[in-house]
Amino acid sequence: MGNKEAKFWADSIADECIQRAEDDPKLKEIVKKKGYICYDEKTPSGRIHVGSGRGWIIHDAIAKALRDKGVKARFILSSDDMDPLDKMPNYLDREKYGKFMGVPFRDIPSPAGKGTFAKHYFFECTALFDEFGIEAELESTGQRYVDGDFNWAIRKVLDNADKIKEIFENLYDQPYDKLPFNVRCPECGKISTTKVLEWDPDKEQVKFRCEKEMVDWAEGCGHEGWISPYDGNGKLPWKVEWAAKWPVVGVVCELAGKDHFTKGGSRTVSIQISDKVFDFPPPYPSTRKNIGKGYEFFTVGGKKMSTSKGHGIGFADIKDFIPPNLMRYLLVATRPRAMIDFNPEGKNDVVLLFERYDRTERIYYGKETVSNESEDMQHKRIYELSHVGKIRDSMPVQIPFSFAAVIMQVTLDADKAVEKLREMGHIGSKASGEDIYHVKDRLEYAHRWVKELAPEGFRFEFNEDIPEDLELSEEQLSALHALKDALKLKRWKEDELYEEFYNICENCGVKPGKFFQAAYRVLIGREKGPRLASFILTLGQEDVAELLEKL
Repeated sequence: MGNKEAKFWADSIADECIQRAEDDPKLKEIVKKKGYICYDEKTPSGRIHVGSGRGWIIHDAIAKALRDKGVKARFILSSDDMDPLDKMPNYLDREKYGKFMGVPFRDIPSPAGKGTFAKHYFFECTALFDEFGIEAELESTGQRYVDGDFNWAIRKVLDNADKIKEIFENLYDQPYDKLPFNVRCPECGKISTTKVLEWDPDKEQVKFRCEKEMVDWAEGCGHEGWISPYDGNGKLPWKVEWAAKWPVVGVVCELAGKDHFTKGGSRTVSIQISDKVFDFPPPYPSTRKNIGKGYEFFTVGGKKMSTSKGHGIGFADIKDFIPPNLMRYLLVATRPRAMIDFNPEGKNDVVLLFERYDRTERIYYGKETVSNESEDMQHKRIYELSHVGKIRDSMPVQIPFSFAAVIMQVTLDADKAVEKLREMGHIGSKASGEDIYHVKDRLEYAHRWVKELAPEGFRFEFNEDIPEDLELSEEQLSALHALKDALKLKRWKEDELYEEFYNICENCGVKPGKFFQAAYRVLIGREKGPRLASFILTLGQEDVAELLEKL
């Protein structure tokens, strides 16, 4: 298989970004001054759902891949805090926040009582970036307006309003009867209710009116006047602003969700404005002529998540159920154009994710081999780009997540579980303090998951007495008595006990399936359960033998 076919997705994008800069003199100059900027943005309109993390980790992985190729690369995440409150999240006090409809998020008070709405929700997530291994420079779009970074772009847009009008009307086949700028009303503070009526290029001022019925979800105050469009007095409309950000910031790579990349969507408008107004090459994956493709949705239980509506698990909450490094692994291991539907509740998605991660880790450290060289490379690259912190020289101790869930239901305590794992040989005598920390972390996640989110089949209670409705064949009963005797005979190791099960089945004339079924019925009142050998050793040979004695 050729190198091109085997290349990991983040490395392929990094190579294309480097090639673009080599081929385009304008990009080449920007990269020389600022490095390769991978850019993303988020409107802090409320609790930010975990789906937004997909874009952040995609851009972070691309920036890391670029740095691995020896070039300077940065991931910048901007808070679009000049955007207005246009939908009321269902968890906000409508009476308190209703008056702020149409006001920029940076000017709305925080629900926590200190600071702004924008900072509260933006930093609720970004404060966790270290835990997810995300290296990002954080900035405020509103502050860029205030600092004057957009001034030249605003002038360019207003001077070329006819071109922008033509772009919109050609794409949407309807009149575009406004100048492309939104003033922040100096009287009422709203930015959604203002309409720019005139641009005076000599005075560099716009005439505007704050209209009472501009939108049906906010009411303007009626104020009218002239004002400079610069230094934070307003903002460009979203699709125009997106195009302006690319030359203002110097963006080389910016992906977004596929909904932005539909025909006639926001990316279509923005690349035309970038080309025809700013004469700037749109960032990867777009060109001056083609919009490219965005990344697929990240859904939970098949439902696309919404920040303003409060749907889905919050980015700040997901770490309560899945370790941040596992969530990063999921997002790095999945190609951006592949959809992710993940449900930590009521299904075995969490167990499968841990199993996938553990396999990738074993392949990285050479503890498991794959026949395909390309697959081997992919796993190793996934591990490198998804790992949080410094990669260790030796493989960490691995405790299968499903087994961690079992042992925590027996011991109910991570320290006791660690001791039991030592007794069973799952943690060696040379395990480091770091190993024990990671084992306990997994044990605690498993305990939380099995208590709050796991399917019923993962939960059990150990029977202290024989179930009254138990019915067993003579062969099954004989086999369980033989198991009792074996447990009393010696201290078993897991693999030895597993082999002994089949000796018992052969000696007692019972099929293995019937033997396991009988054992689970006695132990937990079900026909299926955890791996029997490790389960018995976790419960304790003596306790299991004592229960079997009652048969």
